[in-house]
Amino acid sequence: MIFSFNDSKSRRLWNGFTTRWYVELFQDADILHSLYVTLLVAVAAAAIATVLGTIAAIGIHNMSRRAKAAYLTVNNIPMSSSDTIMGVTFMLLFAAIGLDKGYLTLILAHVTFCTPYVVLNVMPKLRQLDKNAYEAALDLGATPHQALHKVILPEIMPGIVTGAIMAFTMSIDDFVVSYFTAGTTSQPLSVVIYSMTRHRMTPKINAISTILFLIVLALLIVINMRQSRDEKRREAARRKGAMQP
Repeated sequence: MIFSFNDSKSRRLWNGFTTRWYVELFQDADILHSLYVTLLVAVAAAAIATVLGTIAAIGIHNMSRRAKAAYLTVNNIPMSSSDTIMGVTFMLLFAAIGLDKGYLTLILAHVTFCTPYVVLNVMPKLRQLDKNAYEAALDLGATPHQALHKVILPEIMPGIVTGAIMAFTMSIDDFVVSYFTAGTTSQPLSVVIYSMTRHRMTPKINAISTILFLIVLALLIVINMRQSRDEKRREAARRKGAMQP
């Protein structure tokens, strides 16, 4: 990070402060295109994973105990699998079905490993729901659609937002899966950085790495702050309930 502001290409000697590597970075058409690809894929993957993960979490929550355990085990497979194995598997799968590598393959792969994080963030919120709230809304005349949108979703929204941020973070931070599923015109920043390091190390790589590090760090801080705030709210609600006769 420090050497991204070094006025020398050397990674050992400090030659003064400069921001020219950042200026050159944002004047590089290839870098800007890869940044566009990274953000496009991350936003699309996070949005789709958030919808699918929320629906899956609600469905799993209403299953029997045995079915719930089975589906949660399947949900955890992408998180416990090696990135290399996942990347190679996706590459072989897309080749087998005749799908050329590009934006679509990249987004599909990212949705697959991002969705489990949304499920795991929404499930705790569903467990905290009053089991009778949904039925009470129906008894008061609400339709199932209205009960879902006015009772269930507002209560689990903190988990949905946290899951979406985490999915976005995981997509931006991914390299291995993207390396195996990206096309020649749809390479995200992580793949472009790897290609640059294979040929020649330049100070622009330090600048790119610094920007990515700060973005991921900021998102992780937001996630931790939201989780800490939710934990304090749960603790306050628990104490309030314990004080009532």
